Amino acid sequence: MPISTLLIDLDDTVYPFSSGLWGVIKKRIDLYMLERMHLPADDIPQLRTSLFTQYGTTMRGLQTLYHVDERDYLAFVHDVPVGNYLTPDPALRAMLEALPQRKVIFTNADRGHAARVLHALDLEGVFEQVIDILDISPYCKPMQEAFDIVLKRLKIDDPRSVLMADDGVRNLAAARNQGMATVRVGSEEPGADYDAAIMSLVKLPAVLDCLEKSEV
Repeated sequence: MPISTLLIDLDDTVYPFSSGLWGVIKKRIDLYMLERMHLPADDIPQLRTSLFTQYGTTMRGLQTLYHVDERDYLAFVHDVPVGNYLTPDPALRAMLEALPQRKVIFTNADRGHAARVLHALDLEGVFEQVIDILDISPYCKPMQEAFDIVLKRLKIDDPRSVLMADDGVRNLAAARNQGMATVRVGSEEPGADYDAAIMSLVKLPAVLDCLEKSEV
């Protein structure tokens, strides 16, 4: 089936991991747990990893176990100078604008952070919409319920018409389980949980060409 919708992750997908931005956000998560929640500093790294593994995001875990306010959390952890880490990407913008498919950001961050990232990369106006963590509450990627909500919001009857691009293998596995085509961004390592792997999102047209040829 032809791909008509591109569902694209935000952090470490529309920009490279090497930018360092996600590392700064992760430090803000630790700081939130220390300053806002007063958790022991030595326990935070292991707890953050455990919550992410079990609940999909640290925030969902903190909500479940500690009843944190999600808007306060999101505002705190995304309070970073995005422009210090990201710069306009003309090649990425040109590539995305040339693709005929509908393009949607699907992120476990919030819409405000997405807007700042897209502004810094000069990608404003490229995406039809942003679906964020608040839109899929109380779920998040990689929960199947989150993908169900996205498909319903986008009025997509057949997931096979969707390609999901993400740096997270668990997210890709969930999308593939829904029937979507999947491409891992940030690695060229083959894997059983996704259909293709590319170092940069700018290489996406080659993946789409291969998927089209495989259906001929």
